[in-house]
Amino acid sequence: MRANSPSRVHELSPEEQSVYRQLDPAKIPQHVAIIMDGNGRWAGKRMLKRFLGHQQGAESVQFVVETASRIDLPWLTLYAFSLENNLRRPKSEVSFLMKLLRNYLTGNVQRMNDNNVRMAYIGRTHELPTEVQDTMQWASEATAKNTGTTLTLALNYGSRSEIVDSTRALLTSLIEEAHRRGCSLEDLLQVDGLESRVDEHHLSGGLYTAHMPDPDLVIRTSGEQRISNFLLWQIAYSEIFITDRLWPDFRGLHLLEAIANYQRRERRFGGLGDAFTDEDLSNLEPAEEVAAEIKDHLTAGPVLTRP
Repeated sequence: MRANSPSRVHELSPEEQSVYRQLDPAKIPQHVAIIMDGNGRWAGKRMLKRFLGHQQGAESVQFVVETASRIDLPWLTLYAFSLENNLRRPKSEVSFLMKLLRNYLTGNVQRMNDNNVRMAYIGRTHELPTEVQDTMQWASEATAKNTGTTLTLALNYGSRSEIVDSTRALLTSLIEEAHRRGCSLEDLLQVDGLESRVDEHHLSGGLYTAHMPDPDLVIRTSGEQRISNFLLWQIAYSEIFITDRLWPDFRGLHLLEAIANYQRRERRFGGLGDAFTDEDLSNLEPAEEVAAEIKDHLTAGPVLTRP
């Protein structure tokens, strides 16, 4: 629990409290990102129109957000509307989703404030309709003083486009600096060194999420086992939890269950992990011996020709 932040765990439902008691509060993820999927299938299973699935999905958002705020989850990012959605969905559906977004924001800002939730957005939001942008800005400003969970909606978002935008921003910055210093970009990079000017730090600093920690946990609903162009850079070492539950049926209880699953895992970040002991390390073969053993296997054999 963050300093000076009163506990709200008592506001969880009895079912949620039962799961929460199994958690280590000190190991609550800093950042959970969710790929919300299954609105259309949820509606189809019930012989309903797709827009009713989207409406029910919006209800699920608020249930999950309130549970996140009660356990003091610092960052929650929801994949709400992808760049591909904007380009490939029927215009009527896109129009409805934009209207639903505006209604969600205007109808839930008070609940956000009651739950100490701050609104934020990532994506090419400048391409959204002006009236949608205005509502987004209003909701952001209305919740800006809240100090609890930051709810970030990924809107008109695509991770590849985000990386492209970061690269463009970096190049633009370098060109402008070269002009200020009265030299060419090539001269600037030769003097300072390309490695010192273009690295992971500089690229990540230009991402939409530069002010946020990378997600510890990514949740995907509806059983699909793909990332769908979501936070590709940021989730390099994230744990992934996939559930068959469709998003309109997803609740705060299921968020807690995913966190419980996350806490049972060992995160190694490319290392050996806590379970790997000094004794195990001493028993590892020296690198030179391993290299000698596989040398013959790495040497190309005779080229086979097609008869």
